[in-house]
Amino acid sequence: MDNCCHDKTDELAGLRERQSKTLWIVLGINGVMFCLELLVGLLAGSVALQADSLDMLSDTLVYGFSLYAIGKSNRWRAGSALLKGSIMAIFGIGVLFQSIYKFLAGGIPESHFMFLMSALALIANASCLLLLSKHKADDINMHSTWVCSRNDIIANASVFLAAALVAITQSKLPDIVVGLLITSIFLKSAISILKASSRELRHPSESSSIPKHIPTPEFCPVGTCPVNSCLCHS
Repeated sequence: MDNCCHDKTDELAGLRERQSKTLWIVLGINGVMFCLELLVGLLAGSVALQADSLDMLSDTLVYGFSLYAIGKSNRWRAGSALLKGSIMAIFGIGVLFQSIYKFLAGGIPESHFMFLMSALALIANASCLLLLSKHKADDINMHSTWVCSRNDIIANASVFLAAALVAITQSKLPDIVVGLLITSIFLKSAISILKASSRELRHPSESSSIPKHIPTPEFCPVGTCPVNSCLCHS
């Protein structure tokens, strides 16, 4: 009886630790890819690659916020998701302006650099998505992080397609089209996350981020174990 809450709290602490380790890994991957993709994008003169590198930077910040939110209250996690949705919206608007600038003034990017970099970015983001898939149902914070990674896969595939079209047509238009596609995808996802996090802030759920079979110290069932034994620390 004395250890009933302690065992469950240890299980919750283990879940948080696994989330943290996963987020640190994907944060590192995205941080390195941001620097590499931005450099190659500048050398290749590819707006699509530069936009995708900003996506990597955005994800690095997003995963940082997710790490901060682990172990926090539901309101803090919802606030973190709200901030992440805002970052995604800002990024989408930024890509829109980049696409307009590319249409008005810009040359043809180096398609072979686009091919190589987009393929590497695709591998990196696929690895991140696989890692995050294990935690997408944990809470709204981890789900929104998984959504970000899923969108990265779509963006990478679009850049790869743009590289092929640039090579075939010798036109800058594929870069512009990809920019607009990325904008619509990210703005749609941003709106979805903003709505979900706003709803969570208005109507917080006491157990939305914790598997239902794990009682926390604050809500440990009195009928199962003595009250004093529920005052264990997570």
